Amino acid sequence: MPTHKNVAIFTKAEQICRDNGVKLTEKRKNVLGVLLNSSKPLSAYEIVDIYRTTHQEALAPMSVYRMLDILSQLPLVHKLSSENKYLACSHITCEHAHEVPQFLICKTCGKVAEKGIQTSVIEALKDSIKQADFQLINSQIEIQCLCKDCAASN
Repeated sequence: MPTHKNVAIFTKAEQICRDNGVKLTEKRKNVLGVLLNSSKPLSAYEIVDIYRTTHQEALAPMSVYRMLDILSQLPLVHKLSSENKYLACSHITCEHAHEVPQFLICKTCGKVAEKGIQTSVIEALKDSIKQADFQLINSQIEIQCLCKDCAASN
């Protein structure tokens, strides 16, 4: 049963899809729901397993990858390249302009926090990269950390 929060997220997700000429199909919505209901990022194969259990329907991993690609371009979903896992954007219902995401990833428990990076920081990175004769392709930053709980237990 969807929570009140998820209903608002799905409503906003449908609007984002419409605004971008994309249809939020039932399967895409269900994949987004799997990610929304997860407390940690998931691989495509983990999504396939949870989807099968939750919706009593099998999805091919390649279909899930295609759905995740579409959802990431909007961006309703983020891909953690360092982990090869996905998580729902934590700012879907926000009305403000989204900053470039920075992901703090706990190496012990896998918990992830999404934080926006200030534009000035990204501009400084771009300048530094340009000075090294490189071009920035993806400004998303993934930082390996310990969450408060895991740091306290060490």
